[in-house]
Amino acid sequence: MTRESWTTRTGFILAAVGSAVGLGNVWRFPWMTAENGGSAFLLVYLALVLAVGVPGLLAEFVIGRRSRRNPVGALASLSDSDRWGVVGLLPVVTTVLLLSFYSVVGGWILRYLVASASGAYFDAPGPYFESVSFGPAAVGYHAVFLLLTAGIVLAGVRKGIELATKVMMPAIAALLVGLAAWAATLPGAAGGFEYFLAFDLGYLRANFASVLGAALGQALFTLSVGAGTMITYASYLGEDRSLPADGATIAVLNTLVGVVAGLVVFPLLFAGDLPVGGSGPGALFVSLASAFATLPGGRVVAVVFFAVMTLAALSSSISMLELPVAYLADEHGVARRDATAGLSALFLVLGAVNALRPAVFDFVASTLVDLLLAAGLLAFLLFAGWVLGRDAVEEFREGAGSLGDALATPWLFVVGVALPVFLIFTVITGVLGIAGVSLGTGAVVGLTAAAALAAFAALRRAGSVV
Repeated sequence: MTRESWTTRTGFILAAVGSAVGLGNVWRFPWMTAENGGSAFLLVYLALVLAVGVPGLLAEFVIGRRSRRNPVGALASLSDSDRWGVVGLLPVVTTVLLLSFYSVVGGWILRYLVASASGAYFDAPGPYFESVSFGPAAVGYHAVFLLLTAGIVLAGVRKGIELATKVMMPAIAALLVGLAAWAATLPGAAGGFEYFLAFDLGYLRANFASVLGAALGQALFTLSVGAGTMITYASYLGEDRSLPADGATIAVLNTLVGVVAGLVVFPLLFAGDLPVGGSGPGALFVSLASAFATLPGGRVVAVVFFAVMTLAALSSSISMLELPVAYLADEHGVARRDATAGLSALFLVLGAVNALRPAVFDFVASTLVDLLLAAGLLAFLLFAGWVLGRDAVEEFREGAGSLGDALATPWLFVVGVALPVFLIFTVITGVLGIAGVSLGTGAVVGLTAAAALAAFAALRRAGSVV
């Protein structure tokens, strides 16, 4: 079976940015910035994107391009071990869970896009969201969103994903910039800008630990690392691409989308004299729905805004579906059409469960997926640092010129030692939280140190970290 590849470097970059840009970036990033010290948080976030997010992203790129396989096939073929292939199943499972709730949120966005034209939710935004977020109607819109996602993936890498993201990402950027320019003219816009970007150094000093944790979580989440989608996308790359340059470009573009989204959201809320507390999907629909109801031309603005959200959600969901499709095609020889159809049927059922059971949705969308993403990224980092070792350095340098030569060895140490220790701490903390076990900080640090040393010792024969 002939394996596809990206037509252009731009196509790969836009597809990767599209995978990262979604509801979490367009909505969660502005709120995280505003509630954690404004631009002080932004500086911490940018530092962590460069120090943590980009190295993790590059680890997935290295694995994907060197193997030209999905996560399962990549880890198995590069290590010559079926055990690593089993580890590679973790991100496939994670992606299945991700799309099972993400398609439900995508359905909400589609519903609001349709309802915006008539202003159906303007009179009672809160009750309207409560009435449509879960239930049979939510299942229907989830199915429509899933059908749109499957249609793009079914068309393939070049004619589906690459072509779609080449259209969607410029459209998202243009619409967001247009909305930001319009929002800047609204009464109260200056207050929204100040709330979003005020540099609150005092808050940062007083709450550094919580700000650091929030910024780090956002950096990993927004770059779409840990789920294996970037391994899959990088597997369609050519050898002449500079991975460090592409990774930095993706990080910058992704962050810019989040910043511009904030320049839209907060002027809207301040112009409508609305409360800005709260976060997550509920706040997106309720708070902004209230803003649209009070502004001149609110229906038009609402349609444009939710059109942006629809495109952003689709650009992420197609990467989630592509990973298991690639797995079935690469490892089991299943035709893309059959893999897409079968998986869509599976997601239809799993998404329906999330759409009908709010408690299941909440658990999958937060606690479970966050833990699995951290565990998945930990596995990729250990694999790149200890199993690939010098081969990872070689792949990192390929096509990167002098920049790759200078950064390759420090990068290998970061992904092989520094970042795994932090992620081990994150995974242990998450497991203890799910189990309802409360331990002191010292005990958790001790467990982290013991687990890290045990992992490094077990992997010592598989590779080396310089």
